[in-house]
Amino acid sequence: MKAAVLVGFGGVDQLELREVPEPKTGPGEIKVRVVATSVNPIDWKLREGMKRAGLPLELPAILGRDASGEVVEVGSGVTRFRPGARVTGLVMGGYAERVVAKEEAWAEVPEGLGLPDAAALPLVTLTGSELLEEGLAPRPSETILVTGALGSVGRTAVFAAKGRSVRVWAGVRGSQKDAAQALGVDGVVALDDEIDCRRLPILDGIADTVGAPVTERLLDRVRRGGVVASVASDPKGAHERGLEVRHQWAHPDPERLAALVRAVAEGALIIPIAKRFSLAQIREAQQFAEHGAGGKVIVLLAAI
Repeated sequence: MKAAVLVGFGGVDQLELREVPEPKTGPGEIKVRVVATSVNPIDWKLREGMKRAGLPLELPAILGRDASGEVVEVGSGVTRFRPGARVTGLVMGGYAERVVAKEEAWAEVPEGLGLPDAAALPLVTLTGSELLEEGLAPRPSETILVTGALGSVGRTAVFAAKGRSVRVWAGVRGSQKDAAQALGVDGVVALDDEIDCRRLPILDGIADTVGAPVTERLLDRVRRGGVVASVASDPKGAHERGLEVRHQWAHPDPERLAALVRAVAEGALIIPIAKRFSLAQIREAQQFAEHGAGGKVIVLLAAI
């Protein structure tokens, strides 16, 4: 099978299109013919070697955390899927024509949603939902801020927060304030405008999707005992202010993923797609995503 293989740490020139052995299906696993994958920040961070301390990677390696396609084989003990099922999942090695992952990594794709668009969803939607519901875990009527609210993770966190009956503020750049109003939030704040940030109400928590430098400027808007849940680095000064910091990383959750995929299919949650590339264009795809695509970047592997 064809796969985009990382042969060394560094730039996109370290990604090569190669023929590699097809993975075997074990107990509790399913094999999927991949129609599409997508590019996520973890992909280029791994490529550059930025994550070697916490996420060691044995080269050559196949990157890619998302995959959508059709089930071609199921291992013993699998009960939720049969060959031919349309699925999307949180995987390892999505930049390949076939991928194998545990049954719980996958969710069915409704007929109203195309498989290429479904490939944009697993990592970012699980990250955003789990950040909000498990990391921040706000109670009804609390007031929270989601930073980077127009990003894919941020949009999902906002969606999850609205489902918990909390007051949600969207933190974005000043140029994005009008677009953020369409999220249906209780308020919008320009995170690059110090005066605007001073107008924030006292918060019960922050769901941080952009990183410590932005969040650190907002800590005095969080009540003592409040929570900062983050997918990024520790904001300096949070503990000194009596705040609890929780880190959240995406993990498989088939029921949650299925609900999020349905929400996208029904139009309740919108994850914008910026551009589509072929697997042969994986270098261009990563470059485009890394330089700020403004939406998810899809990589197509097979005809639908």
